[in-house]
Order: sequence, then structure tokens, then C-alpha cells
Amino acid sequence: MSHSQAAEVDANYDYFLRHLGEFLTDHAGRYAVLKGRKVVDFFDQPGEAYQFARESIPDGVFSIQEVTDEPIDLGFFSHVGN
Repeated sequence: MSHSQAAEVDANYDYFLRHLGEFLTDHAGRYAVLKGRKVVDFFDQPGEAYQFARESIPDGVFSIQEVTDEPIDLGFFSHVGN
């Protein structure tokens, strides 16, 4: 992962944390796909979020986070692809 790709994943996570309170209102328990410091969409299952992101984000740099009051790093679901 390049420095710029890692920086985008970190920025997505920072954005997610700063807006988590808003997301909890309507999307608690769902999975947010993040790209470019914004939410692209929310999904009920992490696999659905991952499939959507792989198919719709051409550069493969995205993050997926569960909308929960205890944010977790999903590791694998913070993705940088070729």
C-alpha cells in the first residue's frame, strides 16, 4: 500500500469517526462504504458492502466500517487493490 493510499484509508476512518453520531441515527448496525472522505452507501452485510465497493470503485481504494457506537477496525475491509 502506497503512502497516499494509506493516507486515504486513514482519512476515511477519521471522517467516519467524526460523523458516527449522525450515522447511528439511521444506519446503526449497517456497514458504510467510504471513499474520498465520504460515505458512498450503506449495506446490511459486510460482504454486500465489499462486493459493491469492488465493483464500483475502479481504483480499489476504499474503506468499510460497521456503524456501531463502538467503532472497530475491520482490517481486511479497509482495502487497497490493484
